Amino acid sequence: MSADARREVVTAGPRGPRAGLPPPRTAAVPGSGAPVAALMRRQLRAALTAVALLAVSLGLLPVLLAGAGPDVPLAVWLVLGAAPYPVLLGAGAWYVRRAERNEGDVTGR
Repeated sequence: MSADARREVVTAGPRGPRAGLPPPRTAAVPGSGAPVAALMRRQLRAALTAVALLAVSLGLLPVLLAGAGPDVPLAVWLVLGAAPYPVLLGAGAWYVRRAERNEGDVTGR
């Protein structure tokens, strides 16, 4: 231990779990209940669909590389390097549109 290091001693006991914080807000969420549960199910379904589509489409890219053999042509490398980005952007755009549509159905917008 260096000569400049200070040693601090904690003398106070532990405070409550939320000491110093404001109490939690307990106001009910407008529209809570069945519509919110249905929205959550629809959002989960959309998310799982997007993940499944990405897993299938991007999971086939290594199969393409493995099928090319030991001498991989430049076209295969270009597909492997460029193909994931439009797929990711398309899946992301689809998911955002689906999520906003799901929320709009519940909120009436």
